[in-house]
Amino acid sequence: MIIQKEITLKPRARGFHLITFEILDALPELKEFGRGIANIFIKHTSASLTINENVSPEVKTDLNNYFDKLVPDSLPYFEHTIEGPDDMSAHVKSSILGYSLNIPVTNGMFNLGTWQGIYLCEHRNRGGARKLIITVTGE
Repeated sequence: MIIQKEITLKPRARGFHLITFEILDALPELKEFGRGIANIFIKHTSASLTINENVSPEVKTDLNNYFDKLVPDSLPYFEHTIEGPDDMSAHVKSSILGYSLNIPVTNGMFNLGTWQGIYLCEHRNRGGARKLIITVTGE
């Protein structure tokens, strides 16, 4: 069995945003799978996806602060700045974190650890709506 669905996430501010339940709400078909694998792919080059601690709000703040310090906006050697000072830094952060996740599916649910959640990592000040392609294969 295989399903594939495109969902659109609402625009969010720059930062790390838990989207696990938003994805699950858009994917009622997941309950039909006893076991399988889900691939979640973001169709953008200035935002990314990651899995991390899903309870403590400090984690989101610390991740955002770390990546903003690691790759600050407006570095003097960035040439690709046509969309503003956060343009190239967003692309670099997206390349570091990645554009897709593979998650096991067990008994109709993502088989995540107790403290794990799926994050949208918005690297632009005004990134807009983000599109995800979710593909689930299994039985």
